[in-house]
Amino acid sequence: MQLMYSFIIPVYNRPDEIQELLNSFLELKTSCNFEIIIVEDGSTISSKDVINNYASKLNITYFFKENSGPGDSRNYGMQRASGNYFIILDSDCILPSHYLNEVNSSLMHDYVDCFGGPDAAHASFSNLQKAINFSMTSFLTTGGIRGHKKSVDTFQPRSFNMGLSKKAFQETQGFGRIHPGEDPDLTIRLWSKGFRTKLIPEAYVFHKRRMSWSKFYTQVNKFGMVRPILNYWHPETKKVTYWFPFLFSFSCISAVLLAVFGILWPLYSVLIYYILVLVSATIQNKSIIIGVQALIAITIQFFGYGYGFIKSTAALKFTSKQPEDVFPKLFFKIK
Repeated sequence: MQLMYSFIIPVYNRPDEIQELLNSFLELKTSCNFEIIIVEDGSTISSKDVINNYASKLNITYFFKENSGPGDSRNYGMQRASGNYFIILDSDCILPSHYLNEVNSSLMHDYVDCFGGPDAAHASFSNLQKAINFSMTSFLTTGGIRGHKKSVDTFQPRSFNMGLSKKAFQETQGFGRIHPGEDPDLTIRLWSKGFRTKLIPEAYVFHKRRMSWSKFYTQVNKFGMVRPILNYWHPETKKVTYWFPFLFSFSCISAVLLAVFGILWPLYSVLIYYILVLVSATIQNKSIIIGVQALIAITIQFFGYGYGFIKSTAALKFTSKQPEDVFPKLFFKIK
């Protein structure tokens, strides 16, 4: 099969990020045929001038549309793309030079209609970005499942680094209106139609995750709120692992309370876990500062996700309303 790749990149008020991403496209070492589709999702800070600077260097097409969210913007781009295989990226990613060759080699060897790749921290990233990246990808957290599990048929790609065939897009109509959570929702619908997914470990991207601690909390809290909605829509995908962040958070609080009454072993167990995180993050990033920040990041990730998860679970359990009526802020309205 001859593959023509279309990179689909939604952007919202991030011209600097687009410039970094496009610079990395110039460094790609590949003979694969590809185009770049950038969809400006109703930005008030336009990326058009930045993109125009690359018009003579890259096969790039720019669209501007009213704001309707990243999922709908990706669909908009795929509807207008020329390729037969789409690669979806977030605007805050940077591609390593081998990226497209790794994707193409893997698909030629074992073709699937949807793949995902992991993310990594670039050497130029800030300490905060590296700490959050550790929290989101380490084997010591539930985030590690996303980037390191080599299962072919159960891997759920994430839309910051995701491939989708034109055929699969046409049969599923792409992403839904929920955000976040639009990517696992799409994956589950792909499985229901018989499409395979897989992880391509070598096709990683550098994911900048430009955020503060408060923004990180908001993000993981929304992740937690979305998961029970996905379980409601797709009950066959329920897993006990989705409860882990809440159970960990509950255990930490219980350990502190028990320590007040002289029962110390639960607190010691929590401390041992945090020591493992500190050592692992410090060694991986060669920085004790990042190691300490990773402790903060993992705490925010577990407590933020756990609180969102239990709040959403309870809300859906005790109401007859549909999820978008209970949590309207998690759904984009498409005009």
